Amino acid sequence: MEQDIQTDNHHASHLEHPENEACYTGLQVNTGVEQPPAINPYMKRRRRPQLTVADYVEGILAGNPAILGQAVTLVESKAPEHQQVAQEVIERCLPHAGRSRRIGITGVPGAGKSTSIDVFGMHVLKRGGKLAVLAIDPSSERSKGSILGDKTRMEQLSVHPRAFIRPSPSAGSLGGVARKTRETIVLCEAAGYDTVFVETVGVGQSETAVHSMVDYFLLIQLAGTGDELQGIKRGIMEMADGIVINKADGDNIERANLAAAQFRNALHLFPMPPSGVLPEVMTYSGYYGINIEAVWDMIDRYFDAVTRSGYFEEKRRNQERYWMFETINEQLRLNFYNNPEVSAMLEVKERNVRLSRQSSFTAAAEVLDFYFSQLKSNS
Repeated sequence: MEQDIQTDNHHASHLEHPENEACYTGLQVNTGVEQPPAINPYMKRRRRPQLTVADYVEGILAGNPAILGQAVTLVESKAPEHQQVAQEVIERCLPHAGRSRRIGITGVPGAGKSTSIDVFGMHVLKRGGKLAVLAIDPSSERSKGSILGDKTRMEQLSVHPRAFIRPSPSAGSLGGVARKTRETIVLCEAAGYDTVFVETVGVGQSETAVHSMVDYFLLIQLAGTGDELQGIKRGIMEMADGIVINKADGDNIERANLAAAQFRNALHLFPMPPSGVLPEVMTYSGYYGINIEAVWDMIDRYFDAVTRSGYFEEKRRNQERYWMFETINEQLRLNFYNNPEVSAMLEVKERNVRLSRQSSFTAAAEVLDFYFSQLKSNS
């Protein structure tokens, strides 16, 4: 028996190692020792305990950043069971929310938004309180992947104990993760963060969505790019409560001052904003930390003015109304697309439209008629 095993091993050795053939005299290669598995088979994987709604609320109100992060993950999840828990948590946190300054920050890619947020954030934290930064990161339209690298560019804030940074992928949607971001703001405020920055991707219509959830909208511009006037777009300029020209340092100071003058002239051509406060234009350098305090004094002046006039509360109420209708629209859309019969019909209609058998308008009308007839029959 032992001889048979040795013969089998010898045969296997010849199959694996041709060097053991008779023609290679004086050379012997052994099979070797079988390698143990990379993962310890005796190790039991510890699962994170499932938190209840009460656990989440208690942790958030206590200012626990780990539990806050888990709650935000629930909010961002598309799983129906996660959404149900998330909505309950948000509902319970609402009475503790609303006591913060919400500041939206936008600008073209490369304007230095993340560096500026790092510097502005440290200035805010020096005055006390807590800061939450919600950075909407652009996702790839093809792979739907996102780098989520903003945190790496906020070197000081990322290690500060009173700062909470949460990058979220925009997933290619026009408003980024607008609704999810707004719900995250509620959780952050309940956790005691009295200043909230919302950074946009700086492209598309994400600015409009962010503008509808913040109290102050700061537009970061650049000078010396040879295209200053291109930045004066009516839509984004009308939304801005303040405009700052970044990288006003070294040889670029004169160009930054010229750009600031052009923006001030352009603002006088627009009607007075609903706040009754004409947007100010300032220059600064995020990299060198120049004029940071002056920029923040500008923001303080705005908040003082709108608080005295009552516009601050009025804007918050209008935003609540806006998000009520946005939530209704979102739920109607989900109800439509998650209907299995509608999905099956959409596939057929899409094929017909692609093959030019039917126009896109009649195909859409037929699908909608079918959906509405379903609703009538179920009621």
